[in-house]
Amino acid sequence: MNISLSRRLIAASTIALAAVAVVPTIAAAEAPAAAVSAPFAKKVLTPSETLASTPWKTTSARDAQGDRVALDDPAVSNFVGWAYFKADGTFTMYNLDDSPKMHGDWSVAADGSSRWIAAKDANGAVLFQRVVPIVQLDKNVFTYRVFPNAADQSVYYDIVHTKTNHVEPGTGGRGPGAHGGHGAGNGDYHFNNGNAH
Repeated sequence: MNISLSRRLIAASTIALAAVAVVPTIAAAEAPAAAVSAPFAKKVLTPSETLASTPWKTTSARDAQGDRVALDDPAVSNFVGWAYFKADGTFTMYNLDDSPKMHGDWSVAADGSSRWIAAKDANGAVLFQRVVPIVQLDKNVFTYRVFPNAADQSVYYDIVHTKTNHVEPGTGGRGPGAHGGHGAGNGDYHFNNGNAH
């Protein structure tokens, strides 16, 4: 057999083997990405799950012109405090000095457009109900809008709450925020660390 012919056959065989080895790699690369990454995908929370995912602290307020309003201003001071929305549909709220403020039931519209609360007395009787439009709701910021006069929608205040790890008062360190959690935020986001005021 001619050496030149042998070399050509060996070269052709090598090329054929290399092509066969590449085909499974290309097929694997063309596999749907979702099938490969699904175990690592994060669960997308519903608006209700997002609200219940962390304790919240009122950190700022803005008027209809976008100007900051002091948290002790009578127009917004009633909405300031710590808020704990539980997955079972109940909530508790406290003033920033940890004194009790109110408790009751809550829900968020499926599309995240509004939040409803029913504040209750110690016997479970409803004291009042309130529905507020949600301006922003994500894992770091919860902002809702209040209208001092429901008939005049041009005057309003946006009440900004941010994620906190403040432990719910009276829970002995077992309530929401007991294990904390840090995250990156932007805009009005302010992570309140611990139970400092």
